[in-house]
Amino acid sequence: MLVPVKSFAQAKLRLESVLSAAERSQLARRMAAHVLRAAAPFPVVVVCDNVEVAAWAESAGAEVVWCPGTGLNGAVTRGVGVLADRGFEEVVVAHGDLPGARRFDHLTGAGGVTAIPDRRADGTNVLCVPTGVGFDFAYGKGSFRRHCTEAQRLGLQLRIHHDPDLNWDVDLPEDLLRLPAHLRQPAPAPTGPPT
Repeated sequence: MLVPVKSFAQAKLRLESVLSAAERSQLARRMAAHVLRAAAPFPVVVVCDNVEVAAWAESAGAEVVWCPGTGLNGAVTRGVGVLADRGFEEVVVAHGDLPGARRFDHLTGAGGVTAIPDRRADGTNVLCVPTGVGFDFAYGKGSFRRHCTEAQRLGLQLRIHHDPDLNWDVDLPEDLLRLPAHLRQPAPAPTGPPT
Protein backbone atom coordinates (compact mmCIF):
# COMPACT_ATOMS: atom_id res chain seq x y z
CA MET A 1 0.00 0.00 0.00
CA LEU A 2 1.23 3.47 -0.88
CA VAL A 3 0.43 6.55 1.22
CA PRO A 4 1.61 9.97 0.06
CA VAL A 5 2.16 12.29 3.04
CA LYS A 6 3.11 15.94 2.72
CA SER A 7 4.88 17.98 5.39
CA PHE A 8 2.73 18.07 8.51
CA ALA A 9 3.56 21.78 8.90
CA GLN A 10 2.11 22.48 5.42
CA ALA A 11 -0.91 20.17 5.72
CA LYS A 12 -4.53 21.25 5.80
CA LEU A 13 -4.00 24.94 5.09
CA ARG A 14 -7.67 25.28 4.15
CA LEU A 15 -8.47 24.69 7.83
CA GLU A 16 -6.49 27.68 9.05
CA SER A 17 -9.67 29.63 9.79
CA VAL A 18 -10.59 27.12 12.53
CA LEU A 19 -7.31 25.44 13.56
CA SER A 20 -3.92 26.85 14.52
CA ALA A 21 -0.81 25.72 12.66
CA ALA A 22 0.08 23.36 15.54
CA GLU A 23 -3.45 21.90 15.58
CA ARG A 24 -3.41 21.34 11.81
CA SER A 25 -0.03 19.65 12.00
CA GLN A 26 -1.11 17.36 14.83
CA LEU A 27 -4.40 16.52 13.10
CA ALA A 28 -2.58 15.63 9.88
CA ARG A 29 -0.19 13.39 11.84
CA ARG A 30 -3.03 11.63 13.72
CA MET A 31 -5.03 11.05 10.53
CA ALA A 32 -2.00 9.69 8.67
CA ALA A 33 -1.24 7.33 11.58
CA HIS A 34 -4.86 6.18 11.46
CA VAL A 35 -4.58 5.39 7.73
CA LEU A 36 -1.36 3.43 8.30
CA ARG A 37 -3.08 1.34 11.00
CA ALA A 38 -6.08 0.72 8.72
CA ALA A 39 -3.71 -0.50 5.99
CA ALA A 40 -2.94 -3.74 7.84
CA PRO A 41 -2.18 -6.41 6.75
CA PHE A 42 -0.53 -4.69 3.76
CA PRO A 43 3.07 -3.53 3.93
CA VAL A 44 3.02 0.27 3.76
CA VAL A 45 5.26 2.61 1.79
CA VAL A 46 5.06 6.34 2.50
CA VAL A 47 6.16 8.66 -0.30
CA CYS A 48 7.32 12.03 0.97
CA ASP A 49 9.80 14.85 0.60
CA ASN A 50 9.99 15.95 4.23
CA VAL A 51 12.54 14.77 6.82
CA GLU A 52 10.05 14.94 9.71
CA VAL A 53 7.48 12.88 7.78
CA ALA A 54 10.14 10.33 6.81
CA ALA A 55 11.23 9.90 10.43
CA TRP A 56 7.60 9.62 11.56
CA ALA A 57 6.81 7.02 8.87
CA GLU A 58 9.81 4.88 9.75
CA SER A 59 8.93 5.04 13.45
CA ALA A 60 5.42 3.85 12.51
CA GLY A 61 6.88 0.82 10.72
CA ALA A 62 6.42 2.07 7.16
CA GLU A 63 9.06 2.11 4.48
CA VAL A 64 9.90 5.52 3.04
CA VAL A 65 10.40 6.37 -0.62
CA TRP A 66 12.06 9.77 -0.74
CA CYS A 67 10.63 11.96 -3.51
CA PRO A 68 11.93 15.54 -3.31
CA GLY A 69 10.80 17.92 -6.01
CA THR A 70 8.43 15.49 -7.73
CA GLY A 71 5.07 16.82 -6.53
CA LEU A 72 2.25 14.50 -5.59
CA ASN A 73 1.82 12.87 -9.00
CA GLY A 74 5.53 12.25 -9.43
CA ALA A 75 5.85 10.88 -5.90
CA VAL A 76 3.00 8.41 -6.41
CA THR A 77 4.41 7.35 -9.78
CA ARG A 78 7.83 6.77 -8.20
CA GLY A 79 6.33 4.81 -5.31
CA VAL A 80 4.30 2.59 -7.63
CA GLY A 81 7.46 1.98 -9.67
CA VAL A 82 9.39 0.92 -6.57
CA LEU A 83 6.64 -1.54 -5.63
CA ALA A 84 6.44 -2.85 -9.20
CA ASP A 85 10.20 -3.51 -9.13
CA ARG A 86 9.63 -5.62 -6.02
CA GLY A 87 7.10 -7.82 -7.77
CA PHE A 88 3.83 -6.25 -6.62
CA GLU A 89 1.21 -6.56 -9.36
CA GLU A 90 -1.19 -3.99 -7.94
CA VAL A 91 -0.95 -1.11 -5.49
CA VAL A 92 -3.52 0.63 -3.34
CA VAL A 93 -2.82 4.37 -3.17
CA ALA A 94 -4.63 6.02 -0.26
CA HIS A 95 -4.29 9.55 1.04
CA GLY A 96 -3.42 10.16 4.67
CA ASP A 97 -6.55 12.17 5.52
CA LEU A 98 -9.21 9.46 5.61
CA PRO A 99 -10.43 9.47 9.22
CA GLY A 100 -13.16 6.90 8.51
CA ALA A 101 -10.78 4.32 7.01
CA ARG A 102 -11.17 0.88 8.53
CA ARG A 103 -9.59 -1.36 5.88
CA PHE A 104 -8.35 -1.43 2.31
CA ASP A 105 -7.97 -5.15 1.61
CA HIS A 106 -11.46 -5.36 0.07
CA LEU A 107 -10.27 -3.19 -2.82
CA THR A 108 -7.66 -5.56 -4.21
CA GLY A 109 -7.86 -8.56 -6.48
CA ALA A 110 -10.71 -7.33 -8.71
CA GLY A 111 -8.44 -6.61 -11.66
CA GLY A 112 -8.30 -3.33 -13.53
CA VAL A 113 -8.64 -0.09 -11.58
CA THR A 114 -10.73 0.48 -8.48
CA ALA A 115 -11.39 4.16 -7.82
CA ILE A 116 -12.93 5.73 -4.73
CA PRO A 117 -13.90 9.38 -5.13
CA ASP A 118 -14.26 11.89 -2.36
CA ARG A 119 -17.86 12.53 -1.37
CA ARG A 120 -18.02 15.49 -3.76
CA ALA A 121 -17.03 13.14 -6.63
CA ASP A 122 -14.22 15.55 -7.50
CA GLY A 123 -11.03 14.24 -5.88
CA THR A 124 -9.67 10.71 -5.71
CA ASN A 125 -9.28 9.39 -2.18
CA VAL A 126 -8.19 5.84 -3.01
CA LEU A 127 -7.02 4.09 -6.17
CA CYS A 128 -6.12 0.44 -6.65
CA VAL A 129 -4.12 0.16 -9.86
CA PRO A 130 -2.10 -2.54 -11.59
CA THR A 131 1.62 -1.84 -11.72
CA GLY A 132 3.57 -1.83 -14.94
CA VAL A 133 0.80 -0.38 -17.12
CA GLY A 134 2.01 3.23 -17.13
CA PHE A 135 -0.97 4.64 -15.27
CA ASP A 136 -0.72 8.43 -15.38
CA PHE A 137 -1.65 9.84 -11.97
CA ALA A 138 -3.38 13.22 -12.12
CA TYR A 139 -4.21 14.35 -8.59
CA GLY A 140 -5.67 17.78 -7.92
CA LYS A 141 -9.04 19.36 -8.58
CA GLY A 142 -11.10 17.10 -10.86
CA SER A 143 -8.77 14.13 -10.40
CA PHE A 144 -11.53 11.55 -10.10
CA ARG A 145 -12.76 12.19 -13.64
CA ARG A 146 -9.17 12.20 -14.96
CA HIS A 147 -8.32 8.92 -13.24
CA CYS A 148 -11.46 7.26 -14.64
CA THR A 149 -10.54 8.53 -18.12
CA GLU A 150 -6.99 7.20 -17.69
CA ALA A 151 -8.27 3.72 -16.82
CA GLN A 152 -10.39 3.78 -19.97
CA ARG A 153 -7.48 5.06 -22.08
CA LEU A 154 -5.40 2.10 -20.93
CA GLY A 155 -8.25 -0.32 -21.64
CA LEU A 156 -8.48 -1.33 -17.99
CA GLN A 157 -11.71 -2.40 -16.35
CA LEU A 158 -12.89 0.41 -14.09
CA ARG A 159 -14.72 -0.26 -10.86
CA ILE A 160 -16.04 2.80 -9.02
CA HIS A 161 -16.51 2.02 -5.36
CA HIS A 162 -18.58 4.32 -3.15
CA ASP A 163 -17.50 3.60 0.41
CA PRO A 164 -18.83 6.05 3.03
CA ASP A 165 -15.77 5.46 5.20
CA LEU A 166 -13.30 6.13 2.38
CA ASN A 167 -15.30 8.80 0.51
CA TRP A 168 -14.84 11.14 3.48
CA ASP A 169 -11.61 13.12 3.60
CA VAL A 170 -10.81 16.27 5.54
CA ASP A 171 -10.30 19.41 3.49
CA LEU A 172 -12.79 22.01 4.73
CA PRO A 173 -13.90 23.15 8.21
CA GLU A 174 -17.26 21.34 7.91
CA ASP A 175 -15.35 18.08 7.33
CA LEU A 176 -14.14 18.28 10.92
CA LEU A 177 -17.65 17.75 12.29
CA ARG A 178 -17.51 14.01 11.67
CA LEU A 179 -14.08 13.40 13.18
CA PRO A 180 -14.03 10.45 15.58
CA ALA A 181 -13.05 11.27 19.14
CA HIS A 182 -9.56 9.75 18.91
CA LEU A 183 -8.71 12.17 16.10
CA ARG A 184 -10.17 15.24 17.84
CA GLN A 185 -7.69 15.24 20.68
CA PRO A 186 -6.67 18.76 21.59
CA ALA A 187 -3.10 19.82 21.06
CA PRO A 188 -0.98 19.04 24.12
CA ALA A 189 0.11 22.02 26.16
CA PRO A 190 3.73 23.00 25.65
CA THR A 191 6.02 21.80 28.38
CA GLY A 192 8.73 23.86 29.94
CA PRO A 193 10.03 25.10 33.24
CA PRO A 194 7.44 26.61 35.55
CA THR A 195 7.35 30.38 35.62
